Amino acid sequence: MIRVLIVDDSVFMRSILHDILSRDPGIEIVGMAADGIEALKQIRELSPDCITLDIQMPRMDGLATLDELKKLPEPPRVLMLSTLTAHDAELTSKALMLGATDFMLKPRNLSKLREIQDELVEKIKSVVSIREVATKAVRSDKPAQRIVVIGSSAGGPVMLDALVSRMAAGLPAAVVITQHMPEGFTAALSQRLNRIAAMPVKETENNDILYEGKIYVAKGGYHTIIMTTVGKDGFRGGRVTLSKSPPLHAVRPAVDHTFSSAARTFGTRTVSVILSGMGSDGGEGTLAVKTAGGTTMVVDEHDCLVYGMARSALERKAVDRVVPLDRLAEEIAQAVTTLE
Repeated sequence: MIRVLIVDDSVFMRSILHDILSRDPGIEIVGMAADGIEALKQIRELSPDCITLDIQMPRMDGLATLDELKKLPEPPRVLMLSTLTAHDAELTSKALMLGATDFMLKPRNLSKLREIQDELVEKIKSVVSIREVATKAVRSDKPAQRIVVIGSSAGGPVMLDALVSRMAAGLPAAVVITQHMPEGFTAALSQRLNRIAAMPVKETENNDILYEGKIYVAKGGYHTIIMTTVGKDGFRGGRVTLSKSPPLHAVRPAVDHTFSSAARTFGTRTVSVILSGMGSDGGEGTLAVKTAGGTTMVVDEHDCLVYGMARSALERKAVDRVVPLDRLAEEIAQAVTTLE
């Protein structure tokens, strides 16, 4: 049983979160607090496993609360709940630096919060169960000859936690993740994944060279395009170009752009993976990888909150393998080692 304390200054939010989380038999709501001062008192009295924490609150806000939590001998895990603003994106990154375990984005219309209830429950479980990696793999300076491209949207962040935490260090490929997320929050996502991955993780920047054994998270607000570079020895590798071209499928970054450009650059040495997500983004990109002779995968529908993106690839008959989430890291490693 996961013991959860809800911390939010909004009575409406506390009520909705209580209703959503208490429906899961594996979660017990042990208390609710309207600000950091009240939360710290209840944490000492109730010893919750996890708290959901709002950033902006009166008397003591989320950041100040995190600062105080560091003084406790066994602080609870912390899931920050952030609104979709540039200011909150900056505060979310600060929260992670102050020790927050993870974050989740609230819908723009808070009345639609119930629509993400399954994702919220899975986030709570992930926050408590996923462990941080104490030591990182030695950074590789070898330009990648192979690439793994991963696309996800709604329900994706929880799956990314599970996947990257299982991927072994020293994968002989670069990994590029395209998660539908607003500008600013992908920096926080890369911070989060860097804590739990054996490989180093960073947000993409213009002109990044893709190296083996490194994970890149597509920068929000831009399309991450994989361009070809040719070294002095004639070796063909990959370089990131960030593009402000119009959104595709109403999103930027778009999975299709990253997958298709990776296929043009790496050809048969490309592995594509689609996780949970709504809509059709990724279908054409998966077909581009398949046409280029690469290996294509989607996660099993049973593991997804939303199966639109994966179904889009399946409908195009472009998928080589449908893989359960708990075997995906192994399947990716196997596919990478057999690429020509």
